[in-house]
Amino acid sequence: MSDDETLPRLGEIGLTNFAPYLMNRIMGRYNAGFRDEMAALGLTTPKARVLASLAVVDGPVIRDLAVYTVTEQSTLSRALDQLATEGLVRREADPQDSRATRIFITDAGRAAFDSLWPHMVEAERNLFRGIPDKDRRAFVATLQQMLANIRKHEF
Repeated sequence: MSDDETLPRLGEIGLTNFAPYLMNRIMGRYNAGFRDEMAALGLTTPKARVLASLAVVDGPVIRDLAVYTVTEQSTLSRALDQLATEGLVRREADPQDSRATRIFITDAGRAAFDSLWPHMVEAERNLFRGIPDKDRRAFVATLQQMLANIRKHEF
């Protein structure tokens, strides 16, 4: 940006035209949309994110799991302690790095996630209600490019 370029003010743009605001609002509603189902399974949003990530990524180290779950490490540590106590995840020492711990989903954890998954799908379908599939695919591709533009990790 050049020195003589004037930045628009948020009041001029408006919250409903500012993409980060919209993304936060949408994700807040998405998570709230199945909060009752999570609670019925004894899950919080961070715990559900862990199970969802582990259902796809097998045995990540904790620092990578923090990226996948979009969770601060302190919050993630508490969630992992609770999930391990509940028998939904297990920790294993990394065979290549004795300082690292890998996290795995257990059969009970997979069953809990499998119970939550239909609610997650329904919440996503509600997000895209009335939006043609080609527009949904283009939107997801745009989100993937936006993540690539700002990410600090390989994934």
